[in-house]
Amino acid sequence: MPKMKTKKSAAKRFRVRPGGTVKRGAAYKRHILTKKSTTRKRHLRGVKEVHETNMASIAKMLPFAGL
Repeated sequence: MPKMKTKKSAAKRFRVRPGGTVKRGAAYKRHILTKKSTTRKRHLRGVKEVHETNMASIAKMLPFAGL
């Protein structure tokens, strides 16, 4: 069997918290910010959690994260 490898793109985007939840950054905050309202950009700040319906795919991409 070949070695299991971590998807490095996923490792850069997600961090596993001690409680087992996964934190991620918000989408839609990278470019074309002039047409977005200040309120909308403010709500995109900070850390979001990965939804439980996506946790199976995150666990496959990060096999050594203990998920």
